[in-house]
Amino acid sequence: MQVRKILLVGNPNVGKSVVFSRLTGVSVIASNYPGTTVEFCEGGLGSGNKKMAVIDVPGTYSLYPISPAEKVAVEMLDKATEEKNCIVINVIDATNLERNLNLTLQLLKKNIPVIIALNLWDEAKHIGISIDVEKLQKILGVPIIPTVAITGQGIKELVNRLTEAKQGTYEYEDEERWHEIGNIIEKIQVIKHKHHTFAERLSDLTVHPWTGIPIAIGIMYIIFQIIRFIGESLIGYVFEPLFENLWAPVMMAFSRVLGGQGIIHNILIGQLIEGEIDFGQSFGLLTTGLFVPFAAVLPYIVAFYLVLSFLEDSGYLPKLAVLIDKLMHSVGLHGMAIVPMLLGLGCNVPGALATRVLETKRERFIAATLMAIAVPCMAQIAMIFGLIGEYGARGLFPVFGTLFIVWFVFGILMKLVIKGESPEIFTEIPPYRLPYFGALLKKLWMRIKWFLKEAIPFVLLGVLVVNLLYSLGIIEFFGRIAAPVITKLMGLPLEAVGALIIGFLRKDLAVGMLAPLGLSLKQLIIASVVLTMYFPCVATFAILLKELGIIDMIKAAAIMIVSAFLVGALLNLIL
Repeated sequence: MQVRKILLVGNPNVGKSVVFSRLTGVSVIASNYPGTTVEFCEGGLGSGNKKMAVIDVPGTYSLYPISPAEKVAVEMLDKATEEKNCIVINVIDATNLERNLNLTLQLLKKNIPVIIALNLWDEAKHIGISIDVEKLQKILGVPIIPTVAITGQGIKELVNRLTEAKQGTYEYEDEERWHEIGNIIEKIQVIKHKHHTFAERLSDLTVHPWTGIPIAIGIMYIIFQIIRFIGESLIGYVFEPLFENLWAPVMMAFSRVLGGQGIIHNILIGQLIEGEIDFGQSFGLLTTGLFVPFAAVLPYIVAFYLVLSFLEDSGYLPKLAVLIDKLMHSVGLHGMAIVPMLLGLGCNVPGALATRVLETKRERFIAATLMAIAVPCMAQIAMIFGLIGEYGARGLFPVFGTLFIVWFVFGILMKLVIKGESPEIFTEIPPYRLPYFGALLKKLWMRIKWFLKEAIPFVLLGVLVVNLLYSLGIIEFFGRIAAPVITKLMGLPLEAVGALIIGFLRKDLAVGMLAPLGLSLKQLIIASVVLTMYFPCVATFAILLKELGIIDMIKAAAIMIVSAFLVGALLNLIL
């Protein structure tokens, strides 16, 4: 049989994505399944006439779906059974054969050829599990190849034997499936006593609340130190020198060609600061518009996604999700909502997109709104540290403590007001594994490529819109209207109005604009909190509009603005 399409099917956390990475190389497309927010990846194996499409089907425990991801998996399988030249690679976890065979036996009843990748073969040996592969192969009637995807062991044999995929010959009744699984396990598996490994003991410690929460706090602290170090190093030693030494002279020459002033000059180059281009303040499409995404945001995106990919592939992220599931339920979400929150700390744009991991529209609205209100991006966090870091905990704790309280209180309020259910978290806790560096880098490149392709046009559009609004005097008009509220309710000087308006374009720059105003510590705290809360940057706003729809975006925006003014006024009274 000439294979044209391969579906990778298996339970969550069985190493399916690493197998996919091994099979497909670099060219991968991530997209949503039509009519849903469930994402899947598609790549290619081979070349020319022999090229096969490889689809990483969303993880599922059964062909009797109970979640949107599982429904998509079943739909994709149903469509595949109608097509010719299509096979299934069933990736199963050799360390948890009983649970995995539940899906395998269901697949064998489908009218589609199957080949099994018995993955995590090395871990099974390490923990004392011995599996008779030949006997299991005879029982199920399909080829079985032991694999260690992280090292590539068995992948070549898997590819060479794809044409041997066939429909299973094993018969059973659905009511007897678990009984049959027990019989199979008894025949082919032997477990020898073995002491807990260090990784297993560490896994136990990281999911138990008494030990897991302190460990999580410590890990988060280390992570943000690493991200800040990588991000600031890339900015200071790579991107800023490139812009200052190479791009600035080109733009100054272009500025002279345009006469140094005028509306075209202001849109493309921006305002000259003391006769020079200031990439932070000029606000030209070709100056600040390029500097913001490439030199200010991209370094933190690279650093954050590198660390996040490590957390995912090492097995820590699912443990963190389970650990904080109870906290997340208190605000109408479940543990996997940690994903958009963590992504939001890198950049709110991918954080907004990551709300797709949540099952219901209600959850996605709550998560997106909470992220936009109370989760500052990494670039903004760095600017807040630069602005009030000299005050130590006396300045930083009120800012981040207030944001956490806001996140929690408004989450509870939205949970009470917005009717609906919060589904339970259904996720497998994988053992700790050393990430496969190749897959980690590919995942990092895919995310960076997405940022360059999807987010940068919105930033450029935002710079253009703000320049036009400035030129037409509209921003100044809104500033005059907002000034009494900002000065009287929040106790901020009139000059802070400009920073708040700029915050719609770029939050971290707006925080930086407060530095020369000579604000007191109290005013700096209020301004930093309000800037974080009152509205997302224009790129995040555009993505939220796309994800939530115009009606829900208007609701979310109203919550952001009201909450920002309310919290700013309360801080002015309390501090």
